Amino acid sequence: MVAPQRVGLSEAETSRASRTYWDSAADEYLAEHGEFLGDDRFIWCPEGVDEEQAQLLGPVAGRRILEVGSGAAQCSRWLANQGADVYAFDISIEQLRVARQLDERTHTAVRTVAADAVRIPFADGTFDIVCSAFGALPFVADAEAALTEIARVLKPGGLLVYSVTHPIRWSMPDDPTPAGLWITLSYFDRTPYVEVDEAGTAIYAEHHRTTGDWIRAMTGAGLVVDDLLEPEWPAGHEQVWGGWGPERGRLIPGTAIWSAHKPY
Repeated sequence: MVAPQRVGLSEAETSRASRTYWDSAADEYLAEHGEFLGDDRFIWCPEGVDEEQAQLLGPVAGRRILEVGSGAAQCSRWLANQGADVYAFDISIEQLRVARQLDERTHTAVRTVAADAVRIPFADGTFDIVCSAFGALPFVADAEAALTEIARVLKPGGLLVYSVTHPIRWSMPDDPTPAGLWITLSYFDRTPYVEVDEAGTAIYAEHHRTTGDWIRAMTGAGLVVDDLLEPEWPAGHEQVWGGWGPERGRLIPGTAIWSAHKPY
């Protein structure tokens, strides 16, 4: 891999990059973060917000739920154990292979499908709840297109909750120490962060959006924005995850958890 770049990418290029990266990194990602995420827990973010306590989705028993960008489907497995009727999808076949391994280990099977967030393979009005913990939405070129697909598969009155990197973090280095508390990039620069191989082909792409961009993407998709949770770093939590860590996390937010619903 050559040095990361800030370059524009089409939706197709972004999808290929995401599939390439997550297929190649599935086992490594689980080895690095599996203990923190668990096999069947619902952890929203590096700050450790746990759905079991946070209850951002409300009661889930008997509800039909879709997890977007599920990775190894840890969140869906937790939901299934709470009595939800769960489906999950991810762009990466290898992530879904790891999900099957966790199904066997936990004796909790999750129904999964390989799919892209801008083309969700479910019928209109199928789900009561759609959720995503750092899945898919930061890795699409057109967030409004993905959110429009999510709105389409939600029932009227249905709930969407998703977590992404907090927009302010994009203006700072990916450094969890106090040395990372510097503004080095424009908050308003929407050019995606891209890693390429020696041939110049994108193999990882993550897109930045401002807070206003997220609000406009949701309302443009026909959703009503209900809340924004910016988790504070909890006392005693020493987990470091990339640019997230206790030294910087106690001063600025690292995660944005959005809640919205589809109107009747």
